[in-house]
Amino acid sequence: MSSNVSDNRRSQTITQGFRRSPNRAMLRAVGFGDDDFNKPIVGLANGYSTITPCNMGINLLAGRAETALREAGAMPQMFGTITVSDGIAMGTEGMKYSLVSREVIADSIETACNAQSMDGVLAIGGCDKNMPGAMIAMARMNIPAIFVYGGTIKPGHYDGQDLTVVSAFEAVGQHGAGKMTEETLMAIERNACPGAGSCGGMFTANTMSSAFEVMGMSLPYSSTMAAVDGEKAESAAKSAAVLVEAIRKQILPSQILTRKAFENGISVVMAIGGSTNAVLHLLAIARTIGVDLTLDDFETIRNRVPVLCDLKPSGRYVATDLHAAGGIPQVMKMLLKHDLLHGDALTISGQTVAEVLADVSDTPSPDQDVIRPWDNPLYKTGHLAILKGNLAEFGGVAKISGVKNPQMTGPAKVFESEEECLSAILDGKIVAGDVIVVRYEGPKGGPGMREMLAPTSAIIGAGLGDSVGLITDGRFSGGTYGLVVGHVAPEAAVGGAIALVQEGDRITIDAKARSLHLHVSDEDLAQRLANWKAPEPVYTKGVLAKYAKLVSSSHLGAVTDL
Repeated sequence: MSSNVSDNRRSQTITQGFRRSPNRAMLRAVGFGDDDFNKPIVGLANGYSTITPCNMGINLLAGRAETALREAGAMPQMFGTITVSDGIAMGTEGMKYSLVSREVIADSIETACNAQSMDGVLAIGGCDKNMPGAMIAMARMNIPAIFVYGGTIKPGHYDGQDLTVVSAFEAVGQHGAGKMTEETLMAIERNACPGAGSCGGMFTANTMSSAFEVMGMSLPYSSTMAAVDGEKAESAAKSAAVLVEAIRKQILPSQILTRKAFENGISVVMAIGGSTNAVLHLLAIARTIGVDLTLDDFETIRNRVPVLCDLKPSGRYVATDLHAAGGIPQVMKMLLKHDLLHGDALTISGQTVAEVLADVSDTPSPDQDVIRPWDNPLYKTGHLAILKGNLAEFGGVAKISGVKNPQMTGPAKVFESEEECLSAILDGKIVAGDVIVVRYEGPKGGPGMREMLAPTSAIIGAGLGDSVGLITDGRFSGGTYGLVVGHVAPEAAVGGAIALVQEGDRITIDAKARSLHLHVSDEDLAQRLANWKAPEPVYTKGVLAKYAKLVSSSHLGAVTDL
């Protein structure tokens, strides 16, 4: 059995020639017939899980994609990949596994596709780490690939307000501060998450799905569709057909994920008010595909791109509202018109970005106010600022949208874990003017770089959002806002300056000057460092122990294969 068809250039290894008769025998058992061995084998990485609402609707999408792959002339092979629920793990020890799951997802997709010599892969995911995990795998393998987002959740409703899961986190802070009854807290809890789909604001999942659409690895409009709407399943089927064509044309991730694509992705993340986690994940994907991207590039792009979208957590609207207002293509077209997008970047369909956007209006509809007109942006420059200083030599990431006071100096309140910090906030021990320091939560120190959504939401709920700063070597949820600085590097566990902060030290957070400064002399810091001892590893076996040994600094994307 020989083939002169290039579509199955990788899978020929297991399907062609008399030596592969045992391989074909196995494949016949899973549905291959005589005519199927010349077809491309396409992996279908299925993130379906009932662990989280983000992923509970994905099996339907996987089924549609599987059927569409067959109809397009490919042989689909479906396999599962894991997810964890950030929202459910948040504020607990379990959250240490969240960022780790990005690497596990990447490893699992790479392992299945390369072990089975697959010709391409379609990955379907929902919760935050599904997207970057899949993209890291695609970048490693460099085989034709497309990502299908599981879709966003629709907003919950209570007392005339649109709700997201962050509403519940903030309600905890309000209740803890005596500003909300338990009855209202429970009503918000019961109504915040009405069904399937990833968290509804411009949090990390919707930010990363949007970035991948911009970068050409997902189809137009697909990143803001609701999980439960029929168009989501139609988009999954269309994605399958587009992927098979990309296999025929050998359109590879390395041709799509170029420097221009990353600049496009960052530009739109700024314009939509996206999550700080985009910084971490885009750095990791760039490093994997071999594109030179640094924290400084985010600052360069921030200075030239306005925030155009009024989206939660700091704004008013959710992702389904953005979809109704024209979605990511509308935002892209506005940036393209003002020379802030590379129109010649390639997409998985074989079209350029400019060709994809050809029929999109230059201006948003006047009948909506989710996407602001170009001459009336929410903010004139981007919201993700890179801060450096003696407290963050390699940098930290601040999300400054919705911040009334971008500069503050105050005494340090130091906590060695997120739990300690949350207890202090809920017990009323944090007052206006304090700068909270949460350390040993970095990639190595946590390990796993937990998101601080519980403390930051409690600060907002307690009415301290404009008067308290927070810095950490951990991360923030896409649902976080306020004067907060995460990803502080070097982290505490490797002797970064954040490990040397003492209770009451004066700290200045200055988003305008992009500075994070500890008011302690170099001599005193050197003495403190000489007396500092690295902590013993928190875990000595299992996945967290392996991760802590391998993981790099957050300013390098916290990758595990440097």
